[in-house]
This record gives sequence, structure tokens and C-alpha cells, in this order.
Amino acid sequence: MQVNIGLITGASRGLGKNTALAMAAQGIDVVLTYHSKKDAAEAVVAEIQRMGRKAAALQLDVMHAKSFADFAARLRQVLQSNWQAERFDYLVNNAGTGVTAPFAETTEAMFDDMVNIHLKSTYFLSQAMLPLLNDGGRIINISSGLARFALPGYSAYAAMKGGIEVLTRYMAKELGARRINVNTVAPGAIETDFGDGLVRDNKEVNAYIASQTALGRVGVPDDIGPMIAALLSENNRWVNAQRIEVSGGMLI
Repeated sequence: MQVNIGLITGASRGLGKNTALAMAAQGIDVVLTYHSKKDAAEAVVAEIQRMGRKAAALQLDVMHAKSFADFAARLRQVLQSNWQAERFDYLVNNAGTGVTAPFAETTEAMFDDMVNIHLKSTYFLSQAMLPLLNDGGRIINISSGLARFALPGYSAYAAMKGGIEVLTRYMAKELGARRINVNTVAPGAIETDFGDGLVRDNKEVNAYIASQTALGRVGVPDDIGPMIAALLSENNRWVNAQRIEVSGGMLI
């Protein structure tokens, strides 16, 4: 019986964790990465194993593209030792952090961090994974609703997500010969600890977003992870080069 293996970055918490669990619930074995929260990542691995799937956690700092070749070598070893496999099937470029600052006050250092963490990592980690990704595989890049609508303070972060959306189309075009489809998922505002838990913990912000959302509430992780997992399924094999916003109809 063929086992599908997915790699998701930044999955020790938040939307990454939720997505990893949703992938496992769909019958996908998971390799997840973490930046510094090893214990949290191992807890996610244990939870996936209790679901009857195989899983492994690898450390990765997506800010440093020069580390991606070493990561690929470590991933190759894990695939061999845990699955007796040479390649995996799905890549979800999820890892990321945010920065909130007015355009006039955003520093070059802030901007460079966003470039490295979001745009550069998506570009060069995907590139480094190509020799390990099966033909007919899937790549999902994570964007944000902020690439469509504008809220003050997110210019640097949103600019990176806009770049990721353009990159997705180019990746889909160039990887089509290998039958690899590439899509963007753009979550709206979600109740997580992202941005110091602003959406989750600030009642005024939460209420404002709910008032601007057609479905009348703020999103939760369970609105996102299962959707990403579903996009990886064979039922969505003909979806390619698309930006799919998952925001409940925010600011429409």
C-alpha cells in the first residue's frame, strides 16, 4: 500500500500544527519542522502517531537559506530511516512570523527579515526540495488575506505574501512538466498566537474583524488546516496555480 508523505514547515504550533494534524487525519504521514520549540514539535509528532500515522520533526530556521542543503540531507536520512523512501509527496511552505509597523516606520532590518522568512525561504526551500519531491506531487504556499486587502501596519509582511502569490504561478508553470501542481492558500484573520495573539486576545480587534466578515466571526485554526489538507487530496488534482482565500468572506 502506497503511503503519501507530506513536509510542512513551522508546524509546532498554530496553523502549522493544525494543518499537520489535518493531514494525518486524511491519511498522510508527516515530517514537520520547528524553529526552536522542539518539545512542542515532538508533542505534535506524538499526537500524529496516536492517530496511527508516522511522523518526524526536524529543526529548521527558514531565515537562513544557506542551511537548506543541510536540511535536505537530514530530510533524506529521515525519509530513508522512517519510511525506507527516497522522496516525499507534498510540501507546505507554512513557516513564518509577522511584523507590525507603519510604512513610514518600517526599518530595512524589519523588511529584510520578512524577505528572508517568507519570500526567500519559499523560493529556495522549494528549490532545494525538488530532487526529493515525487513527480505528481503538490506544493502549497501560504499567503495572507492581507495581500488582497490593506490594513495599516502590515506593508512589509503583505508585500512578501504578494510576492509568494506571483511566485506560485511561476512555480506551477515551470513544474507542470513533472505534474507537480502549486497553489496558494491565503488565510484571513485567525485566532492563534500569531502576532502576539492580537486577533485572539484583543476583544476590540476580534469584534472589528468579525463585523467585517461575511460569516460574522473570526476564523479559528480548524477553518484552515482541514482546507489545506483537502487541497492535497486527489479530489483536487486539477486545481493548479490558484490563490484560494480562506477568510470567511473578510472585507468583501
